[in-house]
Amino acid sequence: MKKLLLFVLGLSLFSLTTKGQKTPTGDPKDFRVKTCLHSVSYSGFWRGQAFLPVDEFLVKAKELGFEGVMLMAKRPHVSIIDYDETARQKLRNRIKELGLELVCLAGYSDFTAGVDKAGIPNVEIQATYIGELAKLAKDLGTNMVRIYTGYERPDVPYDKQYALVVEGLQMAGKIAARYGVTLIVQNHHDIAIHHVAMKWLLDEVNLPNVMASFDCWSPTLEGLSSEEIKNAIYTMKPYLVNTTTADYEKHPRFKYELNQTNYVPLVPQNRAVPMGEGYLDYKTFINTLKEIGYQGYIVYEMCEVLKGGGSVENLDKSAKTFLEYVKQFR
Repeated sequence: MKKLLLFVLGLSLFSLTTKGQKTPTGDPKDFRVKTCLHSVSYSGFWRGQAFLPVDEFLVKAKELGFEGVMLMAKRPHVSIIDYDETARQKLRNRIKELGLELVCLAGYSDFTAGVDKAGIPNVEIQATYIGELAKLAKDLGTNMVRIYTGYERPDVPYDKQYALVVEGLQMAGKIAARYGVTLIVQNHHDIAIHHVAMKWLLDEVNLPNVMASFDCWSPTLEGLSSEEIKNAIYTMKPYLVNTTTADYEKHPRFKYELNQTNYVPLVPQNRAVPMGEGYLDYKTFINTLKEIGYQGYIVYEMCEVLKGGGSVENLDKSAKTFLEYVKQFR
């Protein structure tokens, strides 16, 4: 009986994957630029950034010409606390009415939080939260939830933290499968941030509905060359179903040392700029996506203090620049 149940679960997970997110085909002819706008771009989180309520954001995304949206699954946008069944149905209908695709919900997880407090079942808490996001996603009409791994905590062995991430992803993945939802792990948090480690992590999790949202930002900050970034995409190809884009410029920082009458270099500050104006090599990144027959959306976000300020007008201008920028890859 146990073997039969495992077999049925495996079949359902396989069916979920084949009907859900499509991995790259390997044929460049199958690539199409599909644009998506992340609602964090109009969330008011960043200094000076304008805030738009969810409905105004949806109208904005449609007016700008985006095909899909990614909705931030926390306040002040779409929180599981605030959206009951009626609100979910209303939002789902509104997205359909506007002719938009709800590509994904953006979840905010951290499986290593509380790793130094053994008595708290944090992995279970995180997995349960992600399960609720999966239900919210299903109710809103999408089959994808973006999540993170975990930040590395000091004074705790790395492998202990890594193991918690594996356990948490397996637990959350199985819960999400009940709702026909794929979890996409973004290369954002410390644990398994490098593509080699991330591929190993997803291999170890070994669930067909736990995939990857792989971005250009982290490999660039890791110091990878254009050729290495290209190789990273090929490494992640078996799992790659989503990517989020944003461009940045570096502002060097220094600390004055009085005794030496000199300055000591500090970690540079990244500031957001319109696509094509920063130092991220999106020409290599997106051309490689095309080369492998990538099937997912290209999500755009304004998730830092933006050059020109955070007014609605400037946010709109940057979003339009993104839409113009990606036309070269069609």
